[in-house]
Amino acid sequence: MSRKLLILIATVGSAALLMGALGFQYIGGLPPCKLCYWQRYPHMAAVVIGVAAVFLRSRLLPVLGALAALASANVGVYHTGVERGWWEGPTTCTSGPISGLSTDALLDQIMAAPMVRCDDIAWQMLGLSMASWNAIASLALALIWIAAARREA
Repeated sequence: MSRKLLILIATVGSAALLMGALGFQYIGGLPPCKLCYWQRYPHMAAVVIGVAAVFLRSRLLPVLGALAALASANVGVYHTGVERGWWEGPTTCTSGPISGLSTDALLDQIMAAPMVRCDDIAWQMLGLSMASWNAIASLALALIWIAAARREA
């Protein structure tokens, strides 16, 4: 397989994982937790890297794509451990700045927000959660990125 084809496969793979996550969120009604978002960011980076790598002859870009895929895989493994109770997950949450809201409006906004816990498994298939499947798929994508990096430009 050519280097360019491997890069396209890895890029489309990350884009497909992102589309799947968005489908679960907006079509399936499963809002993501903090760790779910953390798994998405490296795939976004991998898509940008992949588009750049198709047009630029750089040996560094496929390496960066592999690192992005590995980052998502690592968060997926961490998230799986949190879901399975192997270790504790993040105890903090973040929010944007609060301005122009009355106390009642702020309370209404807080009460309407979905509470999504990182240690709850919202969906699973064959005994593996979305985080576990993301880790597996991300590792496969990292291998494709590494194969692309080893090919001549």
